[in-house]
Amino acid sequence: MTQILELQFETAAGKTTTVAIDAPKPKVTAEEIRQVMQTIITKNVFDGQASALVAMSGARIVDRQVTEFELGIE
Repeated sequence: MTQILELQFETAAGKTTTVAIDAPKPKVTAEEIRQVMQTIITKNVFDGQASALVAMSGARIVDRQVTEFELGIE
């Protein structure tokens, strides 16, 4: 099973954007996530054309199970 940590932010333009982090550390806490999100906002880490990140909107861990099929092709 694969896990992805999704950090959701509001932008200055009033839209929502998500930053996805593959394979977050086991047992990450809400406080650790909040601190990282606040640092991203404060330091303006993702300053781009879309708009600055101005507020935390949410966070979640998504579990994904992938099943691959052997098709016998090379």
